[in-house]
Amino acid sequence: MNYKWKKASLIVMSVLYFIAGTNHIFNPGFYLPLIPPYLPAHEAINLIAGIAEIGGSILILFTATRKFAAWGIIFMLISFMPVHIFMVQHAPMEIGSRMITPFIAWIRIPLQALLIWWAWSFTGTKKLK
Repeated sequence: MNYKWKKASLIVMSVLYFIAGTNHIFNPGFYLPLIPPYLPAHEAINLIAGIAEIGGSILILFTATRKFAAWGIIFMLISFMPVHIFMVQHAPMEIGSRMITPFIAWIRIPLQALLIWWAWSFTGTKKLK
């Protein structure tokens, strides 16, 4: 991938995780019903997820912290898998005004794999020109 596209991809990733992270903080009511009931402290899990996404979105921008941030994002995405499995098991489900259909629930699992691959593409990045 040429450096212009790689840099654009990095910026898009950063913005998406920043938006998602702030949404966890300012709109927790959307995320809390998605956390499986067998996990404790739903509010804390949601807040930690939001902070992790915001932190990753910032740290991925800097050469010195990019590799660490990319691996952190990968770990975070893997840790979200119980939520996606829970969604598959309980779809269709209504979250706020949104309906999570079985198709949407299932498509999120390969989407996680794509997001993991995207983050992985920055694990070896030194400096982007």
